[in-house]
Amino acid sequence: MSSAQFLKNVLLFSLAALLPILLIYILLAPGFAPALAAGGPALVRFLRQVVTNGLPVIFVVNYVSFFLFALTQQPDRKHRDPAVFVLLDLSIRVVLFLSLHALIYVLSADWFGSFGGSRGTALSVVAPTLARSAFFENISGVYLYATMVSALPLYVSAIKQSASLRPLVGLFPQKSGVAVLALLTLLLAVVSLTLVAELIAHLQG
Repeated sequence: MSSAQFLKNVLLFSLAALLPILLIYILLAPGFAPALAAGGPALVRFLRQVVTNGLPVIFVVNYVSFFLFALTQQPDRKHRDPAVFVLLDLSIRVVLFLSLHALIYVLSADWFGSFGGSRGTALSVVAPTLARSAFFENISGVYLYATMVSALPLYVSAIKQSASLRPLVGLFPQKSGVAVLALLTLLLAVVSLTLVAELIAHLQG
């Protein structure tokens, strides 16, 4: 697959993962759907937030996961246990989710005057916002769960092939072990991001 086709596929997948979760968020947030339906500045700000913040974050995180998934399919990596790719993905997605939000918030302050146009204010709200994203309390929760979908192919493939994870898979009922462990790994990713964000927020406070 060419690089351009790979990028296109990641973008399309990112949009497909984003839109259903975004719709759920809009419908669940009290008064949000009518406010957006009325159009005007509220709709413009919302669309700008999704396009300039949500989609880039989702795209980059998904790109990394699919790239790592492609590595697990290469025959020349048989000397390396695929569990390494799971740990790598977990670490990278937490760092990327935090750092990309920080970067985009700062740029939004510069370009759009968000956060009162203050870079300091923009940075100060990143950790508290992401600490609550796992609970779907803000739109960053939409972006968080939209990035989780791309991790499943990687986690399932790596767990199936991993010799070191085989004892853990065997703890669960036959045929469900890989799926259960993959879902638990997704949960670990969410918990890890939440704890790191809460720690940063605590240090800032």
